Amino acid sequence: MEKNMHGMIAGGSLPPIPAKRYFTIGEVGELCDVKPHVLRYWEQEFNQLNPQKRRGNRRYYQHHEVVLIRRIRELLYEEGFTINGAKLRLNESSQENSVQVQTQQRANGQHQDSIRTELEAVLKILSK
Repeated sequence: MEKNMHGMIAGGSLPPIPAKRYFTIGEVGELCDVKPHVLRYWEQEFNQLNPQKRRGNRRYYQHHEVVLIRRIRELLYEEGFTINGAKLRLNESSQENSVQVQTQQRANGQHQDSIRTELEAVLKILSK
């Protein structure tokens, strides 16, 4: 992969995330084009980022954390947010997602209620 003058992958194209359960800090660094010391710093700044620590304090990141790191990287390096600005944006995004999930759950519940009503009507017809 070609790097630009800042040492980052040119064109913003990061490699695909492999289908693995856990990633080491070195693997995450390569997948996200971020140095390990930066990842350790981001762990302190972004409480959503909490890799599992095992033998010898080795960090193991899960898939959703790699995706989150890519989003943090995008906010900081590509969109020009400050750390605090990125934190706010991530919190806004998680709140929006929460509202969308709640709305979808309500819609699903209403849909289930209408299906239940229709099935009860069918049962009444069949029981005659």
